[in-house]
Order: sequence, then C-alpha cells, then structure tokens
Amino acid sequence: MIGSNSFRCSRACVPIMYIDALDLREFYESSLGQVTRRMLRRRIREMWPHARGQVVLGVGYATPYLRMFREEAERVLAVMPAAQGVVFWPPEGPGLVTLADESELPLPDVSVDRVLLVHGLEFTEQIRPMLREIWRVLAAGGRILVIVPNRRSIWARVDGTPFGHGYPFSASQLKHILRENMFVPERSARALFIPPLRSRFLLGSAPAWEEIGGRWFKTLSGVIMVEASKQIYAGIPRKPVRERRPRFIVPLPGSISGGAASGAI
Repeated sequence: MIGSNSFRCSRACVPIMYIDALDLREFYESSLGQVTRRMLRRRIREMWPHARGQVVLGVGYATPYLRMFREEAERVLAVMPAAQGVVFWPPEGPGLVTLADESELPLPDVSVDRVLLVHGLEFTEQIRPMLREIWRVLAAGGRILVIVPNRRSIWARVDGTPFGHGYPFSASQLKHILRENMFVPERSARALFIPPLRSRFLLGSAPAWEEIGGRWFKTLSGVIMVEASKQIYAGIPRKPVRERRPRFIVPLPGSISGGAASGAI
C-alpha cells in the first residue's frame, strides 16, 4: 500500500519528540486552550454520550477531557508517557495519573472499557507497542477514541499549539494504523475549524466556526477523531496448513494375499 509505506518512511526520517506536560498544561490554561477543550469535549460527548459504570483510561495528555466522565464512570484513570512527563490531576482529591512507558501500561489485561488517546499517537516512536498495549488492557467490546492533528489543517502548520507538533495524520492513515493493530474503525468525526489564533472576537465565535466547518469544510478540521473497537480474534495467528504425506499400504511378511493383515507407514 503506497500510502502506508510513504507514511512509515516519512515518520522514520523525521525526529519526533513529546511536548513536555508542563507546556501542555500551560496551553490548556490559555484562552485558545480553553476554547480547544470546549470544542473537543463537545465532540467527544457526542461520540460517547455516557460512560456509566465503565472504567475510562486516558493515554497521552487526556486529562483536559476526562473530568466530564468522573461523575458517571466507575473509575477514571490517566497514563502519561514517561518521555512527556506528568502533572498532578485532578487538583482536588487523590491523584489519578501515573507515569509509564507507553509500551508497558501498568494495568491488568481486559481491565478498561474506554480509552481516550490524545496528544500521544503523533509523538510516539512506538506506535505498534502502544496500540498493542491498549488492545491488551481493553475489555471485550471495549472502545478506543483517537484524536490526532489533521495533516491538511492550519493547526498542523502552526507550532503555537500542541497540534502543530509531532506527526499529523490523514483519516485514511489513522484508520489503516488501527486496523494493522487489531482494531476495527467504527466511526469518525472532526473538530477545531476555528483558526488557531488568540483573537478574543475569533474565540468568541468558535461555536459558529464549528457549525459551518462541520457542514462545508470537513477536510480542513484541526483534528481527526476515530473511534474503534477491539477486534477480539485478531491476535490469534492462523496456523499454517501442513502438507499431508501420502500413505502407502505395504503387505507385512507372512501376510495372506488379499487378507486384512496389512500395515500403513
């Protein structure tokens, strides 16, 4: 597949580094970051209208989008990659964030119902190990929602936001990567049609930008969101077909011609 091969080559040739967790927190405390959080929360809520009784895990820097699940989910957790660093969350109460290598999540098998992956996939050099670990911890019927920068957007070209760093994706690339790692893409959405500027007037009109962009300019969205389900049987390798050896019937010594006394080798 040409698209997949060119993606691997481009990614291997470009050095990728995580943004520091403190810089991410600073962005989400800014006026542009707060609008970003509101717009993405709305889209996430449309795709996941509730999480009652479920275990929700955020991977990458997902804490700005996890608070809305705390009142209804059985448990909400977050894992921040070691290369990114960690910030305490939530500000009130005991911490629900841990620092770990993205290829070794500190969770047991099939222990999570939903995974929200934000500010993670575009920075890691371990795409397959990360997604395989997420597959491992997801329960049967579990869902993952991946949010990545859209390679066609202005957001991917402006380094003043986290979405201007790392490697951006097209929708087809993201779906292909998920399929390669034992997930089934179910549906997708787009968000952040507002230009990544800090104009107060522009930020105030963000809902209108989202409405117009979602109808007429979908390919120009700042981020791509893809929800996928865990493919239960994808991890079972197919056994190779063994060639059957021919069987020869050879008369045993002393056997009676035409009788039943014979052997097979």
